[in-house]
Amino acid sequence: MPRVLLIEDDPSVREGVELGLRRRGHEIRAVATGEAGLAALGDFRPDLVLLDLMLPGMNGVQVCRRIRETSQLPVIMLTARGDDFDVVVGLEAGADDYIVKPARTEVIEARIRAVLRRLAVPAGRGGIESHGALAVDRAGLAVAKAGERLLLAPSELKLLLHLSASPEQVFSRQQLLEHVWEHSYHGDARLVDACVRRLRQKIEDVPGSPRYIQTVRGFGYRFGPLT
Repeated sequence: MPRVLLIEDDPSVREGVELGLRRRGHEIRAVATGEAGLAALGDFRPDLVLLDLMLPGMNGVQVCRRIRETSQLPVIMLTARGDDFDVVVGLEAGADDYIVKPARTEVIEARIRAVLRRLAVPAGRGGIESHGALAVDRAGLAVAKAGERLLLAPSELKLLLHLSASPEQVFSRQQLLEHVWEHSYHGDARLVDACVRRLRQKIEDVPGSPRYIQTVRGFGYRFGPLT
């Protein structure tokens, strides 16, 4: 079972989530501060982080950014509110998904499994695809730009693989939610938009004038055409 690092300052939430996931077979370490969470990454070596947004001291956004500096480790944000500000700030920091508290254990478990499945993207055929300066290795699940490997979060990698597999095909946000996030019934388009913005920052020369991931207004996104 996946090893989960829970960073949550509210004792009742922390204990409830920890107990629920332990009963389902997870190995879990629960800490109350961002600093303790970052310290636990090295010795606990989790498969996924459940991260409260509103932590005392170093908050969840700061912790997520620190994680993203060096790691593709999946991160799910826990937030007490599902409003635009909280959610967008967390997603822009690099979170792969979010859960509004309070949440049932089965909901948390389902999101954990969905996020981890993004790390198990079926490998494609051998060879490396070249898209301008971008090289996509589907077999190795790796992406490089101008010869330098890019550090992509699981949702960023799966989104790029999905879009680049069908150049110039337009995908709606709902289609992308269903394929990348597996949110087939109550998907939040903000997940897609935030992930696209993060991905553009990494692969585009000029993120404000994207060459690779283009917006088709009123419809969604497409990869290319490269001109």
